[in-house]
Amino acid sequence: MTDLSQTITPKSDQLNADDLIAGPRTIKVTKATVNQGAEQPASIFFEGDNGKPYKPGLSMRRVLVRAWGVNASAYVGRRMTLYRDDNVKFGGVAVGGIRISHMSDIGGEITLPLSENRKTRKPFTVRPLQAERAPGGGKPNGEDTRTKLLRIAREKAALGGGDLDDWLGKLKPDHRAIVDEIEAELRDRAAEADDRLPPDDDGFPGFAPADEEVA
Repeated sequence: MTDLSQTITPKSDQLNADDLIAGPRTIKVTKATVNQGAEQPASIFFEGDNGKPYKPGLSMRRVLVRAWGVNASAYVGRRMTLYRDDNVKFGGVAVGGIRISHMSDIGGEITLPLSENRKTRKPFTVRPLQAERAPGGGKPNGEDTRTKLLRIAREKAALGGGDLDDWLGKLKPDHRAIVDEIEAELRDRAAEADDRLPPDDDGFPGFAPADEEVA
């Protein structure tokens, strides 16, 4: 096959929306840097980036913080799927931009409101990315300790603040340090759960399922 996509790659020092005209791309992070004060402060380097990192805009940086936490150095080894959104506007004109559709290391769908313009906000959803295939095309690799911890943490937070705190209190210090990276997200989830969970027949919040052990 003669691949024309290589002939339309824009010359730039970063990944552009035009690089994704041929279709979405799943990347694996090798390094993430922050340059405070720069117009594009975050650079996400990835396998095969050819020196052209992904520099997320403000909206996608908010998605990254919501899903993976504030510690950019912890992003290394994680994966996300990027796609071109033709509806992204600049100066009122649709010029296209890069959006994130799927991410690894999240326990479920994440939806948050993002600004469409100065007056309106719309919900934006990121979905879990399927696990990488094992070498040789076998079944997906099992969860590592970190991924499992973050998944369980999000599940506990979805049950409410009480269940989350009980579980956190049982963690080993090194496991707690991992979970603390997404503490703000967990507290938001727990608060939302406390607001919506109905009481049981005795007037108390519903119970959590048995604790899942983490190696």
